[in-house]
Amino acid sequence: MPGSRPTGPTPDATMRIKAAVPDLARLPIVFNRRAFSLAEGVRAGLSTAVIIAASEWLDWPGLIEAALGALFTCLCDAGGPIRRRVPALLSFGVAGALVIAAGGLLRAIGPGAALPFAVLGIFCAVYLRVFGQSAQQVGALLCVVLILSLDRAFDVREAATLAGMFLAGSLWATLLTMVIWPMYPFRPAREAVAKVYEELASLVEGLGDLLADPAIPSTGPSTGPSMDDTAWDSHARGHRRAVREAIEAARTAVLETIRTRGAASNRAAQSLIRLETADQLFVALIALSDVLEESEPALRRQAEDGLRALRALLIQIGQTITDDKGKADERIALGIAGIVAAARNLAPTSPLRPPVEAIIDRLQIAHTMSVPANYMPGAALDGEKQTPWQRVRVPLLANLNWDSLAFRHALRAAVTTAPAVLFTLLWFSPYDHWLTITIVATMQPYFGNTFTRALERVGGTLVGGVLAAAIGLVITSKLGIAATMFPLAILAFAIRAVSLGLFLAAMTPMIVLLVELRQPGTSEWMIAVTRALLTFAGGLIAIAGCYFLWPSWEPQRLESELRTAILAHKAYAEALLGVFLHEADAAALDQARRAAGLATNNVEASVSRALLEPGSATHGRLEAAMVIDAALRRFAGRLSAMQLDPSLGGAFKPEFWRDWRGWIGASMQTLASGSSDLPARPAGPDDAALGRIARQIELMAGTVQRSVA
Repeated sequence: MPGSRPTGPTPDATMRIKAAVPDLARLPIVFNRRAFSLAEGVRAGLSTAVIIAASEWLDWPGLIEAALGALFTCLCDAGGPIRRRVPALLSFGVAGALVIAAGGLLRAIGPGAALPFAVLGIFCAVYLRVFGQSAQQVGALLCVVLILSLDRAFDVREAATLAGMFLAGSLWATLLTMVIWPMYPFRPAREAVAKVYEELASLVEGLGDLLADPAIPSTGPSTGPSMDDTAWDSHARGHRRAVREAIEAARTAVLETIRTRGAASNRAAQSLIRLETADQLFVALIALSDVLEESEPALRRQAEDGLRALRALLIQIGQTITDDKGKADERIALGIAGIVAAARNLAPTSPLRPPVEAIIDRLQIAHTMSVPANYMPGAALDGEKQTPWQRVRVPLLANLNWDSLAFRHALRAAVTTAPAVLFTLLWFSPYDHWLTITIVATMQPYFGNTFTRALERVGGTLVGGVLAAAIGLVITSKLGIAATMFPLAILAFAIRAVSLGLFLAAMTPMIVLLVELRQPGTSEWMIAVTRALLTFAGGLIAIAGCYFLWPSWEPQRLESELRTAILAHKAYAEALLGVFLHEADAAALDQARRAAGLATNNVEASVSRALLEPGSATHGRLEAAMVIDAALRRFAGRLSAMQLDPSLGGAFKPEFWRDWRGWIGASMQTLASGSSDLPARPAGPDDAALGRIARQIELMAGTVQRSVA
């Protein structure tokens, strides 16, 4: 009915989503200049160009397969600790060699054998994304290797030779990247975070010295400056400033690393959580220092042993972060257990109990993040690492159903590429595989990301094709072409994390020249034009596949994200009011606050993807979702302001807070269910902050029905 819905979109929101096709201005195509890495480029260039030069110098064409293995292995390296990178690279090398051999042998049998192999192999390789980012990268490159393996028919001897060459090139690249020229992209961040824990240990040491110094008596609250005041002030100025500077320096180092390597990794999350834990630990130590400054001698003596144990524990955690080996797990656990045992001796009303409990809580988080098994996906709640079979079986079986986005995407990739593979097998030319490779490399689980990837891939290929043709006009000898591969490899891998489009613009000349080396006499212009046309066609097919085959439209996912965000903010509000009522602790409040922030970020990411999808039928839902997102941000802002006001909890009677907690919880639950029928506000006095929160809830009620329509 006309009056059953809120008024239409605001002019500002209408302008933001008025287009019925993907808004190119909103494409997440970025140029991360900070991610430029010349060292990585030189290393990758050596791993590939050395083999190509040897191939031409020795007149041994089979080494080109080794160069291909080295190139793909460098691409496969996702960074992180060497103990996890090496297994991924070795697995890729072995799997790639087997695929090379199997593809060539089945190609010799005929399309009836090669096509099922290719379709099943592509499904399995794409499905590897269920095991995480590194496995996803391995799977994507195995798809490319599989497609290339169908280029030629081999007998058993040829298949074994080329598989061995590929494996040798992969091992050479692994040896170079892991042993001869290892790179530790996360080391600066680790060392900066470890420095924070070292400064915290120094602060604790200074605090213990103050307690043990007989020249600094405990006089209780002071009415004026004294020797005691001067010593405590000096400690605060020196140590607190050093810790704060270390925290800010670590924050800069961590953010720089994330900008370079990307945030979608366990290592990025580990660094961020370690730093946030140290920051909160610093706050708890300040509170402990203030309590000890005003405490009696007996209470100070009670804290001395605990401070010595805490200092040793902080030093151990810092060393573990720096070493990145996780061998001190048992010692850290024993240290925390000792502090917990000492805390049990504190009286329930002891002023030391609140800061000590906060310190223990943060130490346990730091301990969890100090052992690689504890922050890996699928670890148990106590940090126990799963067995290798469990790590394979659990995600594999959990995603083998139609509700799994990864399963549907793998099936979509296999079905979409099947006609392209058949085309390659029946009407084969040396360049047809670019069509299938483009489809696999472009297609993403989300339509918006596929559309973006298609534009970047086509644009980068066109620019790179022109560059390759220009190089071919100037450099005509095989040795000269081989020499050109070195600077091209340096450039491509140096800018790999800067932009996909730029990376492809540099990679395309390498691929075109590799084809020229494998099949001399072919026109570079012919190669470049053919590659560009097949890439363009592959991009269109990938977009069509995401559009027609079991699409996971973002507006449908957005409804679930909104519901999760509303419920997360409900939990945040209930936790804060629970603290005011002394029915919840600060740890639960912090956890709820972070969950609410993460949920809001997920809503905004979902909205960004939805804006890239074609069609205008869901624009009203998107506008409503953006209104709810903005209201939730303001909702959380008011809660944060209330959390920082220590006097607010005692400003009203407990009944007041219980009434408002019940109203906010019931109202947010109503919104999460898609209804706008809010209960009446609590009667009685009102608080300005709660009134603002109530207005945000009522604003969301005016749009929530449109967000799920």
